Amino acid sequence: MKKLVAGLIGALIASTANAATVVTADRYLDVQTGKYVEHPAIFVDDMGRITSIADAQTVRWGAEVKHINLAGKTLVPGLIDMHTHLGPADIGGYRFLEYTDSFWPVVATSTARDMLDGGFTTMRVVGSGQWADVGLKQAIEAGYVVGPRIVPAGNALGATGGHCDDTYLPPSAQKDHKEEGIGDSPEELKYQVRRQRKFGAEVIKVCATGGVFSRGDTPGQQQLTEEELRAIADEAHMQGLRVAAHAHGASGINAAIRAGIDTIEHVSLLDDESIRLAKARARPVWFSMDIKNTDYTQAEGRKNGELEENIRKDREIGQIQRDNFRKANAAGVRMVFGSDAGVMPHSMVGQQFAVMVEYGMTPLQAIQAATRNAAEALGKTGDVGAIAVGRFGDMVAVTGDPTANVRLLEAPDAVILGGKQIQKAH
Repeated sequence: MKKLVAGLIGALIASTANAATVVTADRYLDVQTGKYVEHPAIFVDDMGRITSIADAQTVRWGAEVKHINLAGKTLVPGLIDMHTHLGPADIGGYRFLEYTDSFWPVVATSTARDMLDGGFTTMRVVGSGQWADVGLKQAIEAGYVVGPRIVPAGNALGATGGHCDDTYLPPSAQKDHKEEGIGDSPEELKYQVRRQRKFGAEVIKVCATGGVFSRGDTPGQQQLTEEELRAIADEAHMQGLRVAAHAHGASGINAAIRAGIDTIEHVSLLDDESIRLAKARARPVWFSMDIKNTDYTQAEGRKNGELEENIRKDREIGQIQRDNFRKANAAGVRMVFGSDAGVMPHSMVGQQFAVMVEYGMTPLQAIQAATRNAAEALGKTGDVGAIAVGRFGDMVAVTGDPTANVRLLEAPDAVILGGKQIQKAH
């Protein structure tokens, strides 16, 4: 018996030999099953990936393994926000003209850090000028900046005069050529897909309809044809990239789904056909609905400089979007967490979980939308979205049960990125 016990202990120690860090806690949430695993010891190697998960009550590890002891805590996988921007929320309307061009990538280091401190270890940035998201990703990966994993889109694609074009300035102040990302035919938009990828985009963002915080258009207005949307999707998929489509109005939503686009953003004015198409399509499609930020924009928009027409559009569409979130979720449409951070402060993003629950999700479904589902929609199930062997050691710790009280995720007790505990900046 002594030999058997010694052999088991030896095997356990051997199984942790490649580990640089072990994280222990009271339990972790297996988002695949929705069940808790008690007394985990999660071993992470020096590349930041989980090598094994054992029972902390029986496993042993050497003194060379760093121990992150989160006794009394519950772990969930690092959270994923599928719809973010890098700019601060309190600069609206024409106030962007107060700042020089180099201001935006500099301030992005702060807004991304707010996301990480809030437990979002991965953020998909769906459009930024001058490839600021690509630069931020490079700076984080090189160790110059502390921040989450960035999935960059580069410049968003759209039509001349559309939501993703610059419609704030008169002709005399505009350049004599199209803005980055703008195209007016399938061929021009295919070129823009290739151009964004060339300079580091890992996802393609396209504006299929008008928007709320753009000047001179309406959210429901379709701005690209289905042929143009299909050209973007086909080109991106050939290049190994997925596509996110900003789409408020039903015609644009439905055209984007038929065109093969992977995630539909906002989805505010969906109709029954939108739900039917989303559920029937062979290639999975996901809805990303930002149903928290209207609270902030209605309260703070005028102070921040937002145009009156945009505040009106925001007010008119907000409740409709929330009701349609409930409808889509109840119908069984695949859903991911997307906040539109930058429209509201990045530090507030975790507050969306409670709104998702208020409008029909269980707390577990809301957590899965920001972990398991988001990783599937990104095509990164080998990297993020679960606490599992082979994935990155990205975890969030809270005190209590987030599947009973999802608001615990609004203020995590600890954030671990690649097996390293992040010291909060604030």
